[in-house]
Amino acid sequence: MSKFEWVRLSLEKEGAEYEGDTDVAVAPAKTKLQPPAKYQVVLLNDDFTPMDFVIEILEKFFNMGTEQATQTMLMVHTQGKAICGTFSKDIAETKARQVNEYSRECQHPLMCKTIKAE
Repeated sequence: MSKFEWVRLSLEKEGAEYEGDTDVAVAPAKTKLQPPAKYQVVLLNDDFTPMDFVIEILEKFFNMGTEQATQTMLMVHTQGKAICGTFSKDIAETKARQVNEYSRECQHPLMCKTIKAE
C-alpha cells in the first residue's frame, strides 16, 4: 500500500474530505416569494362624456351595481378621477384598454389609466 492510499483510507475512516471528493451536500436556498404588485384602474373626468355612459362603463367593465356605479361616476365628476378597481397588472391594463377602446367606438373622449397601488 502506497503512502497516498494509506492517507486516503485513513481520511475516509474519519469521514474527512480529501482532494477529489465531489460529493458535497448543499442545502437548497429558501426564497421568499412576494405577492404580485397590484394596480388601480383610474377613470378620468372630461367635460363631454355623458354621465349615463360613464355609469354604463362601470357596470359593464367593472361589474358594479347601478348604485355603486352612480356614486363612482359622481366622484369622477366632482373630484376629476376615481378608482374603479384594483387588479393584477395584466388585468388592470386590459380593463383600461377595453374602456378606452369602447369609449372611442362610441365616440366619447372618456379616458382610463392604470397606476401602481401603494
